[in-house]
Amino acid sequence: MTVFLLHDTPFFPDPELADPDGLLAIGGDLSTERLLTAYKMGIFPWYNEPPIMWWSPPKRPVIFPRLFNLSRSLYQTLKKNLYNVTFDKDFLGVIHGCANAPRKDSLGTWINKEIIDAYYNLHQLGFAHSVEVWYNGKLIGGLYGLSIGKAFFGESMFTLMKDASKVALACLVEFLIKENFYFIDCQITNEHLLKIGAVEIPRSVFLKMLDEAINKNSIIKKWVPHNKATSNTAFFLREKLILRRKYK
Repeated sequence: MTVFLLHDTPFFPDPELADPDGLLAIGGDLSTERLLTAYKMGIFPWYNEPPIMWWSPPKRPVIFPRLFNLSRSLYQTLKKNLYNVTFDKDFLGVIHGCANAPRKDSLGTWINKEIIDAYYNLHQLGFAHSVEVWYNGKLIGGLYGLSIGKAFFGESMFTLMKDASKVALACLVEFLIKENFYFIDCQITNEHLLKIGAVEIPRSVFLKMLDEAINKNSIIKKWVPHNKATSNTAFFLREKLILRRKYK
């Protein structure tokens, strides 16, 4: 097993050289240049304490936007217009919400100050985006991630009220369908992701899709949701998703 040690230059080895768990390299930094290089190669940072650990798992969970699994209960939540949804209005609020959210089977968070600063820099440059969910003017859920070309790399989400993070994801999926994005990279597989429509694909296949997606035109600016009401998102997804249900 070989794990590569990174130095000052933003260079990464071939992701196919990662160990069986997907660990490819350690070290380096979270500079904008290195992060963008990493994501374009299907590599991402994930660690609790230094050194930085860089991963490219052998199986990659992705959500193809039109294969998103819109449950009947989430459809009903969207229809009721319980929440207001914005894009790129409070990136720092979302990333702090993700950092502070309690998580099952976890004693802490990988979203430390270094991560927050690095991704906020990417946000200011137009690469990182957030979806915010509000209730009575209070931020109660959301998600954030990176966008390069027509690939979206999901980083984290949080919720303080019922279905808030799912509402954020549904509104993101609507946006990505309308903008012809290829996929949402979910990075690490878990049961929840599989339930909402993620599928695991081999790293070699993911890298080929990624190479095509990142070479499409990017939206390097603040994102604006297409629909102002979540009920419109519900009706749009009902018509556009491949997995159709008899929604009421």
